[in-house]
Amino acid sequence: MITRDQIQEMFDGAKDYPWDIHAQCVWGYFFADADQEKLIAAAPHLEEKGFAVVGLLTPSPEDDDQETILLHVERSEAHTVESLYELNAELYNFAETHGLQSYDGMDVGPCE
Repeated sequence: MITRDQIQEMFDGAKDYPWDIHAQCVWGYFFADADQEKLIAAAPHLEEKGFAVVGLLTPSPEDDDQETILLHVERSEAHTVESLYELNAELYNFAETHGLQSYDGMDVGPCE
């Protein structure tokens, strides 16, 4: 589970980013499971919450884990440490509720 301290470290380290992490950004979120159908079934529920489905990421030949598939969704939004911590808690709960292996975390990029 991603802790509040880890999110704080992410925000603290973002001072070197060429964009303002506190502004509107594109946030990507990832859900993991070996069963592609479970990920596909979860996608519409995430769309109902305003996430755009980017796609499924399958393991590359170099990956140690050749079974886990990632569902990548994203949403353009502004976050504070606290709001991202709260959203992560919701996404962990979403993964559990939908029987997914895990919520696997997030990444961030600038809005273009």
